[in-house]
Amino acid sequence: MTDLPRDPRHDPVLRDEIVAALQISAGELHADATFGAGGYTRALMAAGAQVVAFDRDPDAIAEGQNLVAEAKGQLRLIHGRFGEMDQLLAQHGIGALDGVVFDIGVSSMQLDRGERGFSFQSDGPLDMRMAQDGETAAEWLNRADEADIADVLFHYGDERQSRRVARAIVAARPLSRTAELAVLIRKALRHPPGAPKDPATRSFQAIRIHINGELDELTAGLEAAERMLKPGGRLAVVTFHSLEDRIVKRFFKERSGSMSGGSRHMPVAKGQEKAPTFGTPAKKIRPSKEEEARNPRARSATLRSAVRTDAPSWTDDIGGNAKKEAGSC
Repeated sequence: MTDLPRDPRHDPVLRDEIVAALQISAGELHADATFGAGGYTRALMAAGAQVVAFDRDPDAIAEGQNLVAEAKGQLRLIHGRFGEMDQLLAQHGIGALDGVVFDIGVSSMQLDRGERGFSFQSDGPLDMRMAQDGETAAEWLNRADEADIADVLFHYGDERQSRRVARAIVAARPLSRTAELAVLIRKALRHPPGAPKDPATRSFQAIRIHINGELDELTAGLEAAERMLKPGGRLAVVTFHSLEDRIVKRFFKERSGSMSGGSRHMPVAKGQEKAPTFGTPAKKIRPSKEEEARNPRARSATLRSAVRTDAPSWTDDIGGNAKKEAGSC
């Protein structure tokens, strides 16, 4: 593979592996479902694809306009949630896709900006909203029941002492700053200064996932991609923790017919078995040691991919027929 240009602001995880999984041919139409700083979009364009990219963060859309101008018609950038990509594509008169890539979770650009409130590495307002609308993390923490906070920390952050942390949060309200919350969590968990792995990481992850509805959005995005991909189209998804990866793995197993009996969310009734919408998923890919050394964010990344069959989408009956209604790009 020829070397592709890297954006110095953002080194996209598993970039070359993503391009290989998407099997791009010149002129194909591919979607970057999570534009961010445009790392994957640049790689897709360099490989010859026409690209439509999505982001719910207005900052990403505004800052991506320079790349849109650079691309000279090769890129269309759409503000919106990837879980609604089929509806958004239809609104823009864009038809079926040859490939879709997801980079799930918070972007490096969001993490690195203290004023966005995603990280405790630098103090900022306790915000965490990807789309910059709706309830902030501070607003939720300052109104939610202790039990609800504990449930979020436990289920989305794997925080085993979630009740203790939730109790400390409620006792300290109102909260408004990321550093304030981080100190409170460390104190509640009796974390000695200088000890490895800051325990605030788990709670910050959990609160962010809840505020942005990330797991529901991931499921909606996978289903939207299923509806929009052409037969033979490729879907590639990079995740960064087990909650996300479990959803993607299960989706591919269900949709490829390798999970018997359906799932508790979608049980298979007798006589209603659905044809596989994806072929057997490719073996999962993890970053090389060289990439992990170059880019610490890559250490927890997992890439899963599969190829779309010609079977009807499992959600055509509830998701609309955007693929049929949309025009061509």
